[in-house]
Amino acid sequence: MSSVTLDHFYNSVRDIPDFPTPGILFRDITPLLLDPDLFRQAVEHMATPLRAQRVDKILAVESRGFILGAPIALTLAAGLVPARKVGKLPWKTRRLEYQLEYGTDAIEVHLDALHEGDRVAIVDDLIATGGTAEAAVKAVQAAGATLVGLSVLIELTELEGRARLPSNMGYWKVLAYPHSA
Repeated sequence: MSSVTLDHFYNSVRDIPDFPTPGILFRDITPLLLDPDLFRQAVEHMATPLRAQRVDKILAVESRGFILGAPIALTLAAGLVPARKVGKLPWKTRRLEYQLEYGTDAIEVHLDALHEGDRVAIVDDLIATGGTAEAAVKAVQAAGATLVGLSVLIELTELEGRARLPSNMGYWKVLAYPHSA
């Protein structure tokens, strides 16, 4: 593996203005995913703090959370629990609604995916206002599982999404925006 700095990661994230709605600046990680070395190292950065947590399951949030969560689950020898948009899972589900910076949404998790005693980490590509992460936390708590932390690639610090999360859980990020070069 080559030596990758945080600047390599920052430079591989593309800004898309006014997506998905006017006024939103979307952080596109597709260029990072296209570079196998950067992708591998992003996964390693996100998985490293979770190694000490004895994770049983990774709850990955649709859709870019799946892309990062699957290799992290494999790296940690953990199961993968998809948290999907409403109506996308074929089995009995628990629905959790949340606020976005541009509206409301919901995720669903299979009722039999998380169990009491499971040690669960949440993985997503980005935390903005914290609504999606908060819903994922509630999914873990509703199942009686133990939440060990959240690992994200990008945090939009100005939106203070972390404030919506339990203060006693682990929280790890690779990149923080705004970023000064």
